[in-house]
Amino acid sequence: MEFKYSKEIDPDVYETEGLGYGIPLRMHKDQDEEIKGTLRAQRDWTKYVQPVHGYHGNLGDPYSFLCVTVPECLPDRLELISYANEYAFLYDDWMETFDLKSDLAETTGFLDTFGAGALELKIDPKARPEKRLQAQMLSEMMAKDPKRAITTMKAWARFVQSAAKTRAAPFETLEEYMPARAVDAGELIWFGTLTFGMALTIPDHELDLCMKLARPAYVALGLANDLYSWEKERSAAIRAGQDYVFNAIWVIMKERSIEEEEAKEVCREEIIKAISTYCQTLEETRNDLSLSRDLRAYLEAVLLSYIGNLVWSIYCPRYRDF
Repeated sequence: MEFKYSKEIDPDVYETEGLGYGIPLRMHKDQDEEIKGTLRAQRDWTKYVQPVHGYHGNLGDPYSFLCVTVPECLPDRLELISYANEYAFLYDDWMETFDLKSDLAETTGFLDTFGAGALELKIDPKARPEKRLQAQMLSEMMAKDPKRAITTMKAWARFVQSAAKTRAAPFETLEEYMPARAVDAGELIWFGTLTFGMALTIPDHELDLCMKLARPAYVALGLANDLYSWEKERSAAIRAGQDYVFNAIWVIMKERSIEEEEAKEVCREEIIKAISTYCQTLEETRNDLSLSRDLRAYLEAVLLSYIGNLVWSIYCPRYRDF
């Protein structure tokens, strides 16, 4: 991949806690665009949905989420994907306040935002406020890149519906949990973010292969997220009255009857297994000219997303101040 919009960060200035696997961290050169998009999303959510003050989503110091997970985002799209991702964080946090086993009416209404009308630009004035914001996002993305905007919003819709089903009941084993976690980690939503942000097009005949090849990286990314978001998610589950936590640490503790620190160590081992598998896959595909240029670029971008997400997770206020 040719690097135009990012710079490599000196590995001596950040910590990976043994999970970096030698992958270089890169950061977008224009962090101001991420700040603008993030704060705009917070203002809109406060105005139309519910107040959020001092909210911790994308932003961090010195590492903000989009700048380190999509370091090669086209500069004129960074503000927009930052808005979209902050919306996703706000939406996800609100969804975590529901008991998905019992709050069926509220959950169904909330999920309708990404239901059959996810691609509708004309919205009923009586529509839920989060639906109106979603339509506004789609409109802005369509103005920039109609084809990839539709691909992205379809992926978002599939993700939200899949994630809600996935979180509705606890998993008994880590083996069952990890594929579901890859979906919930954003395998679909992140496909949309990367392809829109970097103007990539994966040919239809390569879509299944794309998902298959990238799956280990999304497992690693999801487990790393679980490791660092555990305290936040456990707290949210308690507040929502849930008797389980959708998190690998909870699954490992229950499956193996071990304590929290031991479960975290198991999680670390699984992260290394998954990312080592992905790095091997990447070595095998990097120069495979039978694959499209954009698929190869996408696979490289997913690797940068893994290390960016890891470093952001370690330092971000989102998982430290809640």
